[in-house]
Amino acid sequence: MSGAKLLDLGLKTAYDELFMDDKGREENRLPRIYEIPLTEIDDFPDHPYQVRMDEDMEQLVESVKERGIITPVTVRPKEGGRYEMVSGHRRKKACELAGLDTVKAEVRELTRDEATLLMVESNLQRSTILPSEKAFAYKMRLDVMNRQGQRTDLTSCPVGAKSRSDEELASEVPDSARQIQRYVRLTWLVPGLLNLVDEGRIALRPAVELSYLPEPEQGMLLEAISYADATPSLSQSQKMRTLSKEGALTQEAIETILCEEKPNQREKISFRADRLRQYLPANISPRQTEEYVLKALEYYQRYRERQRQQQAR
Repeated sequence: MSGAKLLDLGLKTAYDELFMDDKGREENRLPRIYEIPLTEIDDFPDHPYQVRMDEDMEQLVESVKERGIITPVTVRPKEGGRYEMVSGHRRKKACELAGLDTVKAEVRELTRDEATLLMVESNLQRSTILPSEKAFAYKMRLDVMNRQGQRTDLTSCPVGAKSRSDEELASEVPDSARQIQRYVRLTWLVPGLLNLVDEGRIALRPAVELSYLPEPEQGMLLEAISYADATPSLSQSQKMRTLSKEGALTQEAIETILCEEKPNQREKISFRADRLRQYLPANISPRQTEEYVLKALEYYQRYRERQRQQQAR
């Protein structure tokens, strides 16, 4: 097994196994734990969960430094003597940050589908899961169920329609079947919009409506959000989806919808991006636009004040 070192060296001979009692046989069936070099472990392909450098990671690193890895990671062997991480990406990263060269690992012979199910189920136990993480995790889980012969094409299934697979998955996770469908729709968002969902700037229901927009229209919306510094409500997202179906969702239409005043929204003045851009230097970013315009207005106000003073003389 390449650079892996077997930690349980109490290997039994055939003679020993012949006289082993039931308890011993049960103990012997426990998986062996190896010390595997971190450099020999590859990440799980398209792993949906992020390894965040947050306070929890800092605490995990300190724990690893003091006591090592308490719960071994789970890997599966690959061709060429390497391994693929199934469960334990955060623990592996903590070992790297703690300055360790190896990690305790359980090596299991798993198919791609078996590894996917184990990866998804083990990570769904996290205390904090981003909407994007849950979305791709549910999709991967349902894709496996699809390959096992069940109806799970939720990426094209209208929200509200039921299938046996989402009902089955709902019995194992905290979300309802309908909520699972909503999360899976998020996988159709462009990365920029999906980031806004993770940041809490776009709620789940509006995000689901926006996921039905073609990618070019989502790109136009992302640009409009940047300029207007506003995100769409559910009703605004539904308007955009309706216009998209009619082939009438233009950049101007998106900006007009975003500029609509929402309930309980503070008074806000917005400009169409194309009209404002012609008066701005090329190096002014969307985030710098407001400050630039305010300074220009202050300068103009002082200029008008000087004019009034000269006329009064």
